Amino acid sequence: MTVRQQWLAVLGIVLALLGAIGAGAWVMRDELFPIAVGSRAPSFAARTVDGTNQVRTLNDYAGKVVVLNIWATWCLPCIREMPTFERLHRAFPDSDLRVIAVSVDDLVGADSVRKYAEGLGVTFEVLLDSTHAIDRTYQVTGYPETFVIARDGTIRKKWIGEANWASEDNLTLIRSLLER
Repeated sequence: MTVRQQWLAVLGIVLALLGAIGAGAWVMRDELFPIAVGSRAPSFAARTVDGTNQVRTLNDYAGKVVVLNIWATWCLPCIREMPTFERLHRAFPDSDLRVIAVSVDDLVGADSVRKYAEGLGVTFEVLLDSTHAIDRTYQVTGYPETFVIARDGTIRKKWIGEANWASEDNLTLIRSLLER
């Protein structure tokens, strides 16, 4: 074996190792790079349910304080907490707070989700991601799951399960993020 062939063999081994490391990192990305408080909120894409069928992404809310709720119409805890999101939304009128509920319903369409949200008295923005891409992007482990995102795009609170979003603690958190 010539020196050139030896170097090509070494190069082949190094490239194979780098490929294996890259593939392993991709497969384990959720464990290696978890979505947690303090991390940058990843973007998402979901469609409006207001009949315009527009795609919204996190970039549409740049510079705003975002309360991002991931829910479904069949989820009882999701339904029970919706009125608290409405109270939170109404507590900060004419502010930079955006309450966004992304439904992951895959058996009903946008019109059904819209009518359901209207029946709950929801006046904040409701979106639909029937592909569940937001679940993978935000590493959702159950419904409802909610993320409070600061103006700079960092996650300041992550909550799995039902919560009272109009509680004094949550109002204080939102107030402090709006003041920054």
